[in-house]
Amino acid sequence: MMAARSKMSTKRKFVADGVFYAELNELLTRELAEDGYAGVEVRTTPHRTEIIIRATRTQNVLGEKGQRIRELTSVVQKRFDFADGAVELYAERVQNRGLCAQAQAESLKFKLLGGLAVRRACYGVVRFVMEASAKGVEVIVTGKLRGQRAKAMKFGDGYMIKTGHAGQVYTDIAVRHVLMRQGVVGIKVSIMLPHDPKGLQGPKIPLDDVVTIMEPKEEMSAASMLQAQQEREAAAAAAAAAAQAQAAAAAAAMEQPIEGGAGMDGATPPADAPMEADPNVAAGF
Repeated sequence: MMAARSKMSTKRKFVADGVFYAELNELLTRELAEDGYAGVEVRTTPHRTEIIIRATRTQNVLGEKGQRIRELTSVVQKRFDFADGAVELYAERVQNRGLCAQAQAESLKFKLLGGLAVRRACYGVVRFVMEASAKGVEVIVTGKLRGQRAKAMKFGDGYMIKTGHAGQVYTDIAVRHVLMRQGVVGIKVSIMLPHDPKGLQGPKIPLDDVVTIMEPKEEMSAASMLQAQQEREAAAAAAAAAAQAQAAAAAAAMEQPIEGGAGMDGATPPADAPMEADPNVAAGF
């Protein structure tokens, strides 16, 4: 299947990638549910395909001496017809599990399977998420919660955006189905992530309606502005006077050799040199 993917059209390739991701996610959800499975990321390179498994307990995902991760790699390789060494599985720890909707949905699922009351379990998840610096959280539980009549219970806290681009970027949603004794109970956990300029705890993109008010610049008084202007004018006048004096000194230095009787070449004749006869006097004029 993977070998023939390079020959198919773009539309079929996108559909095949989506089916591959969906089946892989379902496999890992069922296999690693008790280990805090929180999603998978598929990175395709020209030489191999890297699958990064995000979980809260990565040591359980790896297994003893890496045995479990090798077993998962073998299962994925055989199921999707990868060549030997063409697929690699890695485990990545979730930095803040309070901001991961899948981890909280799995936690709530096992609380309900353990017999904990619905209200107590949901309020515990809401409080844990809000303490993890989330902007808001909503937990919806539907099904036969008490009697034979199915109903839905909704628990929430904080600020939640559900529509628009911000709802897609800032909201993390997870859905789980709990097979209880009286029937199937559905769980939906939605977490409004905080804004993080570094992109570690939440999205880098700021919300559209968030207005940041900057501190105004410190304004100068009228007296200080007048004093600064006078200082600038005095400095400019002093600079102009200095330039004028320098120009006068340069002009005086250029005129001094001419007044002293210097020739065209700048040399001054000696004092005892004989005076040349004036041709006009010799002619009788």
